[in-house]
Amino acid sequence: MVRIYAYKNCDTCRKALKWLEQHGIKHEVLAIRETPPTASELKRAIRARNGRVRDLFNTSGGDYREMGIKDRIGDMDENEAVELLSKNGNLVKRPLLLSEKAILVGFRTDEWQASLIA
Repeated sequence: MVRIYAYKNCDTCRKALKWLEQHGIKHEVLAIRETPPTASELKRAIRARNGRVRDLFNTSGGDYREMGIKDRIGDMDENEAVELLSKNGNLVKRPLLLSEKAILVGFRTDEWQASLIA
């Protein structure tokens, strides 16, 4: 089963969910703000991104700016990042898709196609 963390008012999330529907991919939607990804899911995602913690942060979000994460992210270790992300879904780049086949951050049609269909 595909799990997708999304925000209902996010255009990119809506496009990703529509894409999953169009391709007949069964999925479970979790509200990213109310139910942030777990620490273990985030650690899997970081490994899938070759340790690039920054890839998981919603750098255009208000919480990211208000918390001054841009100035701290270069010195942030994985544990600190996971702690922040698992407690505040607004900080997580969305959508975040987790499946046995793939872990995808953001929505890029070609990447989703290659990871979930091919």
